[in-house]
Amino acid sequence: MNNKKKTSRFDDLIDAARSRQLRDKLPNVDEKPTSPTKSTDPDYTRTTIYLPKQLHRQLKAAAVSQERQMSDIVTELIEQWLLTQSD
Repeated sequence: MNNKKKTSRFDDLIDAARSRQLRDKLPNVDEKPTSPTKSTDPDYTRTTIYLPKQLHRQLKAAAVSQERQMSDIVTELIEQWLLTQSD
């Protein structure tokens, strides 16, 4: 807290602005994530697929209810499908 004697009617406003600056200070951008994400992992590639809206909603709901990522579920299903294609 600032113990400086208030001399202006704007002192409270300036103090509030300084407090907000400290509160909103951005984190250090040099910090690296503690665990790699798929977006930074070189073993992953981002892709786009088109799904029917209803199927997408169902997949999203199932992923949330199972606390899984949709991409993990899709990966698992594609791997299973590829196994059936190797015959």
